[in-house]
Amino acid sequence: MQQPNQRGFRAPQGPAPGAIRTKKYQMDKDLFTRIAVTQVWKKEWWYILIPLTIFMLPAIFSFSWWWVALAVIMTILFVLVRSAQVMGITRIEQGNVLFEKLHYDIDNRQILMKRNEREGMTMTWDMIKKVQRSDEAYLLWLKPPTGSQMPTGWKGWLARTFEVPVFIYLPYKIFNSQNDLKLMDNILRRKSLIA
Repeated sequence: MQQPNQRGFRAPQGPAPGAIRTKKYQMDKDLFTRIAVTQVWKKEWWYILIPLTIFMLPAIFSFSWWWVALAVIMTILFVLVRSAQVMGITRIEQGNVLFEKLHYDIDNRQILMKRNEREGMTMTWDMIKKVQRSDEAYLLWLKPPTGSQMPTGWKGWLARTFEVPVFIYLPYKIFNSQNDLKLMDNILRRKSLIA
């Protein structure tokens, strides 16, 4: 007598043993924007000095308050444009997957982001650049595209210079138990993503 799985049927595959399955969660676009803009300006604060210096140069040779005002206005415009670029990821179609209601299956091999049992996306651990642990969540920062994935020429230079950080936000409240949080910490330590 044949067993049911020997007739050519595949048994549905679930998460691997020792995997973490979270509750469904949808990241708020305002939360993403606040964290991403803060991260950009922590890293790129000195970019503000570029338009300020360029537009203040004429004031060195012939001082006028108009030059100072122009330098301040151009700096403020630069800050607004750069911040709008970061906020733009919440509006484009490719960024929509970050803001859908998903549950996560996390194990040693990968992170499965699932809408339902049939639809989802797989992310391997080598796609993650670093992990930050805050008081209320894990922040999994994704690696930027490699040089071969970037456009060439000045568009590639712009894309590399003004990179928009992308991350996955996993609040502690979506984990089912303290054991899941401990297992997540162990996985992250084994992958050398946290100390």
